[in-house]
Amino acid sequence: MERSIQMVDLKAQYYKLKEEIDNALISVAEGTAYINGPQVKDFAKDLKQYNKVKHVIPCGNGTDALQIAMMALNFKPGDEVIVPAFTYIATVEVIALLGLTPKFIDVREDTFEIDYDQLGNVISEKTVGIVPVHLFGQCSNMEVLLKISKKYNIAIIEDTAQAIGAEFIFKDGTRKFAGTIGDIGTTSFFPSKNLGCYGDGGALFTNDEQLSEKAYMIANHGQREKYHHETIGVNSRLDTLQAAILQIKLRHLNNYSRARQNVADRYDERLKGHSEIIIPFRAPYSTHVFNQYTCRIKSDNRKALKQYLTSKGIPSMIYYPIPLHLQEAYRTYGYKAGDFPVAERLCEEVISLPIHTEMKHEDQDYIIEEILNYFKTAK
Repeated sequence: MERSIQMVDLKAQYYKLKEEIDNALISVAEGTAYINGPQVKDFAKDLKQYNKVKHVIPCGNGTDALQIAMMALNFKPGDEVIVPAFTYIATVEVIALLGLTPKFIDVREDTFEIDYDQLGNVISEKTVGIVPVHLFGQCSNMEVLLKISKKYNIAIIEDTAQAIGAEFIFKDGTRKFAGTIGDIGTTSFFPSKNLGCYGDGGALFTNDEQLSEKAYMIANHGQREKYHHETIGVNSRLDTLQAAILQIKLRHLNNYSRARQNVADRYDERLKGHSEIIIPFRAPYSTHVFNQYTCRIKSDNRKALKQYLTSKGIPSMIYYPIPLHLQEAYRTYGYKAGDFPVAERLCEEVISLPIHTEMKHEDQDYIIEEILNYFKTAK
């Protein structure tokens, strides 16, 4: 029997919500308020209630959200912003575009998060911000980062593109959603995200009213009132059509998270303890919503394993094959191979396996069996 295994099965997810989604799209078409329609405000209100945060500012995409956040915080050219060397390019891209100076830092071996133990060596008088990336679906250690940011009086911008719905658990038992803990949080609604639309979309979260007002203005050409431009801004809006879709999918986000966690549990159960595989680490201070299920493959076997899986009709992805400091576009900042050994090693070892809300047990069993078969035959 020929299998059709997807990294993310958006079609099957759509069919489960087809009637609701179709009706929402028709409603937008009939209302013709394609820009800043009522669905945008309604979605922002619903997301604010879900995340238990005071302000949500929708925008065009997750990259815009990061840029708007830094502009709202009044970062100036030459200011330094600390960013992990192991993440997607957007996190550093906006730093460079704004004339800021990225200061790369290595990540932790277990969680892949920013290595807060090294921050004291990276922070300088020019440092204005830290961007912890809640990578693959769980939070960075925000309790530690908050203490450091307070000590040095620097801002925290949470990159929550892969971890919406994840909760950070403080030592006193208090729980807060990813993106609502630092000064400002950003997220992406790219289709493959846990809360994804059918195109581009993003949002910012904050509990600071002044920061919220400024971010809202910046996203809207720097205006609070039409044709009255108080600050330099950009044009970054969440389409009404996308907001209508997201409003429906937000109601299912907790179920989506549980479905992904169940898939991750099945992978863990079968792959845990394998001599060639390191399964994802689950931090005790965070829930994990598994935007990706990312393993590490030992003994230089990753390339061969990926080729083998492809031959068996099983997709896989490498997030990420090159660390930020070694990307050609960022060589001018003076970093070199060996500067961030953990990030560099991860780029050689990580592989992400299919994980999504519609995963069938038989497909996942097939994936696991083929992974195990590869290592049996590779010996």
